[in-house]
Amino acid sequence: MPQSFALTHEDVTLRLVRMRDWKAIERIQLTNRDWFRQWEATNPTGPLNLDFRASIRGLLRQLAEETALPLAIEFRGQLVGQLNVSNILHGSVGTAFVGYWISPEFAGLGITPVAVALATDYAFNVMGLHRIEIDIRPENKSSLKVVRKLGFRFEGTKLAFIHINNAWRDHHVFALTFDETREGLLKKYVSGVIEPPIYPFD
Repeated sequence: MPQSFALTHEDVTLRLVRMRDWKAIERIQLTNRDWFRQWEATNPTGPLNLDFRASIRGLLRQLAEETALPLAIEFRGQLVGQLNVSNILHGSVGTAFVGYWISPEFAGLGITPVAVALATDYAFNVMGLHRIEIDIRPENKSSLKVVRKLGFRFEGTKLAFIHINNAWRDHHVFALTFDETREGLLKKYVSGVIEPPIYPFD
């Protein structure tokens, strides 16, 4: 994939993560440790790895293997977060997972829903995938607002799914298929035609 690859809508751009991004990512992550600690995966048998250069190297290996699409989220040209399309499977499954984070100072500006919509449309229309899944902790109200704004279906709860902040945490499962958004998720979102779903845990 060319290094010039980018997806853009107004002030929001998704581009491939680059090795030199590690400094900006480290600054955001370490400046806001109390915020990110609540949501980031941890190793139940070892210390938390905060080597951001190694993390990016791992993501770029997955990109080369075509099992992930690691993207930087930019707002008006500034790196403000990351979005990863991961666990990409083609063929009879045709699925991938989307995960994301954004600097707290840029939360609530509508950046993340646009980023997720851009990535979802790319996964469906260019990568040829059939299903996108997003897993979110029940306590993560900000992230739950993102899937609600985009009309993701609630499919259930994975109990003790991911080790986060020193404990195994439940995650709600949300998904969309290509057939549910053939006209484009971003187009539906910006036009205001998505009716926010009511989830059973509301």
